[in-house]
Amino acid sequence: MNAPCTTCDDAVLAPPPAHTETPSRSTWLAVGSIAVGTFAMVTTEFLPIGLLTDIAAGLGVSDGTAGLMVTMPGVLAAFAGPALIVASGRLDRRTVMVALSVLLAASNFLAALAPNFATMLVARLLLGLCIGGFWTFAPGAGTQLVPDASKARAMSIVLAGISGATVFGVPITAFLGNLAGWRAAFGATGVLATVVLLMQIWLLPSMPPARAIRPRDLLTPLTRRMAQVGLLAVLFLIAGHFAAYTYLKPLLQQSFGLGPDAVTTLLLVYGATGFIGTFFGGSLVARSVRLAALTAALLLASALVLSTLVGDGMLAGALVVVVWGVAFGLIPVALTGWMMQAVPDAPEAGQALLVSGFQVAIASGALAGGRVVDGYGIASTMLMSAALVLVAAAVIGTLGRARRTVALNA
Repeated sequence: MNAPCTTCDDAVLAPPPAHTETPSRSTWLAVGSIAVGTFAMVTTEFLPIGLLTDIAAGLGVSDGTAGLMVTMPGVLAAFAGPALIVASGRLDRRTVMVALSVLLAASNFLAALAPNFATMLVARLLLGLCIGGFWTFAPGAGTQLVPDASKARAMSIVLAGISGATVFGVPITAFLGNLAGWRAAFGATGVLATVVLLMQIWLLPSMPPARAIRPRDLLTPLTRRMAQVGLLAVLFLIAGHFAAYTYLKPLLQQSFGLGPDAVTTLLLVYGATGFIGTFFGGSLVARSVRLAALTAALLLASALVLSTLVGDGMLAGALVVVVWGVAFGLIPVALTGWMMQAVPDAPEAGQALLVSGFQVAIASGALAGGRVVDGYGIASTMLMSAALVLVAAAVIGTLGRARRTVALNA
């Protein structure tokens, strides 16, 4: 591992110092409870995507209006992450994680019982608090549980919960929704959140923070060129992705003419290829975060354009889904690695701003996608999304050039 660079735009993460202490089984179970919590949270966030048309029909709204289920939590989460990390001060992180799990369970059960769309939006606003909080606190809480020598492993376990939910949560809940209805899918995720809550009450020890985060600490990433470029790329890349991804199920139904079973199959394919993309992304990030991010953007843009050109049927749909799945599997790993290199000396502040950037992009992308879907149709939405992603690729490929390239070693 190279020494940290303080004079160039790319910084290096120094390896944790050696430590002879070995974490106990209960410690790893505690880390696992946070990982399962992040899995449940991200699954809940993306659950409406795989069941959007069913929820819209059940609550009597259009597909475009139903996209607010993705937009509203994102808007709140964008503010909740930085606000919660400042407001929590020196509050024990165990208390914070347990409170977030309570909100997550409540959000799911309220959504499962929602008699109308207004109630559904209230449930999703509760989720917005959870999203901002989980993404901000979970990585730090996971590493706080273990000695220095095990922090990298703990971080990878927590991030595996997030990545696993991103690539598997939508197809699993879509499959359950097709079997038993969308209310059952929310109910099942609520049960999972309750199990997580009980696990955390039982397993998590006291986790006092090293110090309180001050508002001015959140400005540190904005002074680093690499972080600035990364946040700009996030806005275009994630907005472009979610403008299209929110309407993936209608795309497969309307543009490719597929039935419910075929759609569910392709969503499972999306999950499997996304998981492959996540591991592929890890090897690319170890070589170059810029290469990983640029590869993700170009693959995603290719998938979006292909969706308007390859015709209909199962094979055409599968081609688009495979390329799309690999692309999005790369994105979380690439962008997390980018921010870790950009702000190694202020990781919590970098994580909080990354959360905000992600959620602003998710919300604006889903909103823009809904407007274009209702006004111009699915194909136009895919092309608009491809244009946004190509802007991100241009940002990464030009502004993302560092004066000196430094690898992020595993």
